[in-house]
Amino acid sequence: MTDFTDDQVERYARHILLKEVGGVGQSKLMDAKVLVVGAGGLGSPAILYLAAAGVGTIGIVDADIVDLSNLQRQIAHTTDRIGMSKVESAKTAAKAINPDINIVTHETRIDASNALEMISDYDIVADGSDNFETRFLINDACYLAKKTLVSAAILRFDGQIATYKAHVHNDDGSHGPCYRCIFPEAPPPGQVPSCAEAGVLGALCGMMGSLQTTEILKEIMGIGDSLSGSLIVVDGLSTDFRKIKVKPDPACALCGEHPSITDLSIHEGADAPVCAVNG
Repeated sequence: MTDFTDDQVERYARHILLKEVGGVGQSKLMDAKVLVVGAGGLGSPAILYLAAAGVGTIGIVDADIVDLSNLQRQIAHTTDRIGMSKVESAKTAAKAINPDINIVTHETRIDASNALEMISDYDIVADGSDNFETRFLINDACYLAKKTLVSAAILRFDGQIATYKAHVHNDDGSHGPCYRCIFPEAPPPGQVPSCAEAGVLGALCGMMGSLQTTEILKEIMGIGDSLSGSLIVVDGLSTDFRKIKVKPDPACALCGEHPSITDLSIHEGADAPVCAVNG
């Protein structure tokens, strides 16, 4: 277990007081490495709460710059940082909360050429991307790299979140679903509008990003019930939370009994930017 300094004991006191966390759990957080894809509506609260929790290394992937239209929901950024790269802006915000942590910036798009190498350096991935192409890419890369994925999505007043770790097998050989088990393929272009087209309630981003971070912290410390095998769907207008049980698909192209996806070649040539809007 990590030897805490006096400042760390004081900083993380409210965690250490929790019997489910304690010094052992806090040590696990401080040793953990989490990659956040997208420093936008979902990534912003996730990055800030991961930093506050003391997660030792946080990677941030985003190729975008801060824009005035982001500030309604992307709380890691500020008006005086308009025009700054989002990864540097988010790093500034996270380090202001907790200077002890390590922030690794990836000012680039995540694609088939770099996804596996990038993801392999981390323990858990938080997907805050805003397009289906990137979500499928991240899911496939996490499965192939044997990394746990906590994925959230939002649009208008609705949100959803799930944890995917189909690479983890139980004693009987069974495993949970991956993203493709629930969503086998992306909808046709134009069928689902983006947040830029349909809008999003800013505070909902904070709600879903905080839920996403909670699940990440649980996975790191190995406490509570994993969200693997469940999908939470949130209706912000009615304040309705539904937890839906989901099962692995034996015919899944990635994690099924006869997979047809064994590498990321299916994603080669795709030009899907990682925008920071998923919010």
